[in-house]
Order: sequence, then C-alpha cells, then structure tokens
Amino acid sequence: MRNMIIASTSTIHGSSYLAYLLPDILKAFKINDIKNLLFIPYARPGGISYDSYTDKVREAFKDTGVTVKGIHEYENTQDAIKNAQAIFTGGGNTFVLVKTLHDLNLMETLRKQIYAGTFYIGTSAGSNICGLNMRNTNDMPIVMPASFKTTGAIGYNINAHYLDPDTDSTHMGETREERIKEFHFYNNLPVVGLREGSYIRVTDKEELLCGPHTARVFTKDNEAIEVNSGYDFAQLSN
Repeated sequence: MRNMIIASTSTIHGSSYLAYLLPDILKAFKINDIKNLLFIPYARPGGISYDSYTDKVREAFKDTGVTVKGIHEYENTQDAIKNAQAIFTGGGNTFVLVKTLHDLNLMETLRKQIYAGTFYIGTSAGSNICGLNMRNTNDMPIVMPASFKTTGAIGYNINAHYLDPDTDSTHMGETREERIKEFHFYNNLPVVGLREGSYIRVTDKEELLCGPHTARVFTKDNEAIEVNSGYDFAQLSN
C-alpha cells in the first residue's frame, strides 16, 4: 500500500520551504502516528552540505513535534530506510541523487519500503525518482549514475517544474514540451508535466492531482492533454 506525496517543488513563490505541503503532510503523519522523519539530502541543491540541507528541513518541521534526521547521520543507511516511519527526499540535482542512491545500493531498498507502505515525500529530484527512470529531469548531467533506473513507485515519469511556453519570449531554444516530444521519439513511457504548486497524492491505488493548477500529460504519438485537480494518474499505468 503506497502512501506518497509527489510534489513538483518544495517552495512556491512568496512562501517558506515546504509551507504549502505541510498541512497535507502533517495530516498524514497524524493519521499514521508518525513522529520521526528520515531525510535524504543526496541531491544537494547548489552543492550544499548534507548537514545544512537537513537543518533546512528541521526548520520547516519545528514546532510540529516531528523529529528529522538525515540518512547520512546513520551508520547503516540500509537499516535507516528499512526502519523509517516516513521518508523525505529533497530536490536538487537528479543525477547526483540517483548516482548516490545506486552507489549505496539504496534504490531498490527505497522502492521496497514505498510499496510496503512507508510514507514517502518527494520534491523535485525526490519526485523524479518516483518514476520508472530519471530521463525527464531538467538537470545537468554533472555526474554519471550507474543506471537511469529509479524506484518505479509510479508507472510514468515526472517532469517537475513544468513550464509552459512564454509567448512573449524571444528565446529560440526548445520548450519543455518539445523536449518531452524528443523523449517520446525513443520511449513509450507517459510523462506528467507537474507545475509549481501541484503535487500527486498517492494512496494505495489512487494517484490524484492536487493543488491549484492543471497538469499536462504526454503520451507517445498523441497530443498532450490538460488534466484538472482530482485527476487519477493511475490510469496512465494501465
């Protein structure tokens, strides 16, 4: 039984870190009696240290009664994941995150715990690893992972921070939609363009879009479609 929040971003404009997600997170924590959160800081946005990144998460959860501990603070990272009440993987560089998880043999362990029902939160890169592979990340390949394979906790890929074309821009580079079409020239996997402020709430077999925005769904050889809040992405896996 999966129990997940898969978010495009950790922070929306004009708001503090995780603020827009905290009500849903804390509601799930209360229902599941979760008091301890394991944080995976491996994506290292801007190259910050694991300690600094973990402190940022602790600050977000202060006064909530939730204890946050970084996975790097454990001697045995496998056991840290296996024994976690809840797991949060933060954003940053997806290549760095995926490389580290594979190097430490944690990707499969993480997948097993998600499917065993451990509550999982992902933002940005932490959401990219919920799909079958990381091939729809926006990040630069600054390191080379052993594999692009990710957890497969959902049956499609996420393109986090999805941006619509700016009709007033003079920039001539590819739009996000064009890059996803390039992906579909070689791949059949559906891709969900998840806009800032939106997230997918996964509970068992439901994968519902939440937040104020529509999402854009891309499938091979078809026109992209817009889906509204409440749309169940589970049908993309059928």
